[in-house]
Amino acid sequence: MNELQDMKPSRSEWITLRGLRYHVRHWGDDGAPIVVMLHGWMDVSATFQFLVDAMQARVHFIAPDWRGFGGTAHAPGGYWFPDYLADLDALLAHYAPDAPVDLLGHSLGANVAGVYAGVRADRVRRLILLEGFGMPATRPEQAPGRYGQWLDELRNPPALRSYADRDEVARRLQKNNPRLTDRRAAFLAGHWAAPDMRSAWVLQADPRHRLSNPMLYRLDEVLACWQAVRAPVLWVDAKESELMPRFGDAGQADAEIARRKAHFGNVISLRVPDAGHMLHHDQPEQIARAVDTFLE
Repeated sequence: MNELQDMKPSRSEWITLRGLRYHVRHWGDDGAPIVVMLHGWMDVSATFQFLVDAMQARVHFIAPDWRGFGGTAHAPGGYWFPDYLADLDALLAHYAPDAPVDLLGHSLGANVAGVYAGVRADRVRRLILLEGFGMPATRPEQAPGRYGQWLDELRNPPALRSYADRDEVARRLQKNNPRLTDRRAAFLAGHWAAPDMRSAWVLQADPRHRLSNPMLYRLDEVLACWQAVRAPVLWVDAKESELMPRFGDAGQADAEIARRKAHFGNVISLRVPDAGHMLHHDQPEQIARAVDTFLE
């Protein structure tokens, strides 16, 4: 496939979930089996376009913009991890009230999907996690500092920078991910940002997403949810993931990832070469082959 030619068309829908106006992107036929795709932090549903283009399976892809991202409304009360779980639960009740679905998530979306698949094990048929290994464990003694940092930031709320035009947005995306080609960067820029009333291009995200999270990451709770997952799991991570060093050197990171992954009862692993954290942009064809096989 020539890059960005023969792109599979998507369509947009707006629905109300838990009082918020949600933007949901669809690819494929309504009557096909459903695969729900959940994007990561500071991203949007269009991030999955290249993966969808490369897949061969006949499925109906449903990809929401999380609250406060893309075309979905900003949340008046802020952003908390349990709200993502509740939004996903409401989304599945809307689109698949009577049958389990296949669930695919990247980064934040994968963390939501992994926990949800343990909490609502009967709602998930198969689980695909792209860079969904979670964050480093926290310690109770970190709590005072985290709460204090959050309170300090509330006094000076974060802001998002603006860009002169779409080309500058694309260059920023390529700075974040040097593997991103010019054409893919241009496509993503048109969804990641949009012109405001002053014709400056701004990120389609609530700036409050950049606030520090005052809540500690309780790894033991996450792993307990993973142990409750009954669905088979396709675990995909990137050989050059920029997030792996959070867990130590290469050996330490591999050991910690293997320890976490072992909490799933039925897991297939794939490590993608020549790819970073945005692996579905870097190597969508390789991931698509693995997902197609897994869905079969």
